[in-house]
Amino acid sequence: MPNKQVLAAVTDLMFIAKIQDAAKRAGLEALFVKSKRQALEAAAHQPALIILDLNDRALDSLDLIAELKADEQTRAVRLLGYVSHVETDLRRAALANGCDEVLPRSALSKNLPAILKLSG
Repeated sequence: MPNKQVLAAVTDLMFIAKIQDAAKRAGLEALFVKSKRQALEAAAHQPALIILDLNDRALDSLDLIAELKADEQTRAVRLLGYVSHVETDLRRAALANGCDEVLPRSALSKNLPAILKLSG
């Protein structure tokens, strides 16, 4: 049975509210973490999707992506990062480290319900 949880390494309150609402509508439980360590521990339960705020410096997101993709237990979990549209170098680095998809913040906001519906 597929996991009905979306893991979000997000601390921005606006995005927490958006993710929580969209997850609920998609029949998913949203779990929020605030640190790389918490994200690695929660990812071990193989959520349906992991959403990463690549601009959140507390997460050390590039290392987190690399660790998740290097671990046999979490390698297959889909990673969706989002970033300020001007951060093209960070976007490229996240993709190079193994992030499955990186969207601008605005595109994530607009498409989040559809993204989560597909993950559920």
